[in-house]
Amino acid sequence: MTPLWDQFAALLPERPRVDPSHPLGCHPPRVADRLIFEKLLQVLRFGCSYESIADSGCSATTIRNRRDEWIKLGVFEQLKTIVLDAYDRIVGLILDDISVDGCITKAPGGGEVAGRSPVDRGKQGMKRSSMVEARGIPLDWVLAGANRHDSPLLASTLDKLDGFGPLPEKVTVHLDAGYDSAVTRELLAARNLHGEISHKGDKAPIQAGRRWHVERTNAWHNAFNRLQRCYERRERVIDAYFDLADTIITLRSLIRQAWTLYRWDNRPTRRP
Repeated sequence: MTPLWDQFAALLPERPRVDPSHPLGCHPPRVADRLIFEKLLQVLRFGCSYESIADSGCSATTIRNRRDEWIKLGVFEQLKTIVLDAYDRIVGLILDDISVDGCITKAPGGGEVAGRSPVDRGKQGMKRSSMVEARGIPLDWVLAGANRHDSPLLASTLDKLDGFGPLPEKVTVHLDAGYDSAVTRELLAARNLHGEISHKGDKAPIQAGRRWHVERTNAWHNAFNRLQRCYERRERVIDAYFDLADTIITLRSLIRQAWTLYRWDNRPTRRP
């Protein structure tokens, strides 16, 4: 928690606790940024409403306003980029093997990226097309309604690779049988990517290839109840929560990998 907050706080602009331009100079002081950050972590992890975690020191309106302020500044996106760069520098992203898969979650309130779910009796749902590297570190995602098929979202998902600089000479994209089509193969060939696609009708355990990494990352995402059952209606707010979840997943993996690869004076005796 402390390393995450320290980096997050470094991205925030300095704001006075009391507005010096106030004519009376006696308005309530600004709620501490760390308190708001901790409230947002609670919303992300437990999926609770803003009203349920509001208290006498911080109202639900303050939480929403500060969240929107930070989204406008791009703080959540910057935080994810910094942690991902740190992971790449210390451990190293393995971009030779990429896995992509879609995951349907609930969206009871509807919203900009919600649609009728084919697996939940037509209720409102959201689909995310997630892309991970060989160890399951989340690289990026694309959001759409639950009624969208996985394969049409593949192109926009792979477009996110452009932000990772020069890729290895041979990149293999691991996909499930839902992508087994000539269109998908032509798409991969046009991007100089090699496809490892499960064949329709052929039963095989998920461990047969490297696709299980993205399935595990989907489970990590769904452990954050705000993403598994999303009441947010605006896409930019959902993106911010995904950025924060990806940051936590990547930082957690970085700490565990660094414990094995490196030594330092105050290194704990047991693996975290």
